[in-house]
Amino acid sequence: MEHMFQVSSYKFHNCMGKKRIATTSSGEAGQADAAVGRGSKRRLESAVVYVESTYNNTRMTLTDKKGNVIASSSAGALGFSGAKKGTPFAAAKVGETVALRATAMGVVDVSFIVRGVGSGRESSIRSFASKGFTITSIKDATPIPFNGPRPPRPRRV
Repeated sequence: MEHMFQVSSYKFHNCMGKKRIATTSSGEAGQADAAVGRGSKRRLESAVVYVESTYNNTRMTLTDKKGNVIASSSAGALGFSGAKKGTPFAAAKVGETVALRATAMGVVDVSFIVRGVGSGRESSIRSFASKGFTITSIKDATPIPFNGPRPPRPRRV
């Protein structure tokens, strides 16, 4: 009885009738180099960091002065789930990851715009500042409703 395919110098794996060629590890090293060099393309000295802190999550976005997004992260993106996303510890981790990306860009001066009333407001800024950035301003831009929601209708008795 003959084999379905002839084995030469490549290793074939038979999986549900499909033939796959096993690749060497040289392709994986090229992917790691691309991931490291990805952040250092763009250089800027001053940036704006938007912090949105809700009861359930904390998000940070690093932008240039025009508002173009450079890097962003959130507690959910770092692997926190459920009620742990809204904790100050998760917000501190978000601040550290965005700060590492900012140092790769060469950012020195940072101004913050904070929105929301969550518990991660201060801890995210503190962890970002601990990486050695010069904070020029911190602005609170939490939206406040003028009239609020529509009041309930009068009760009929």
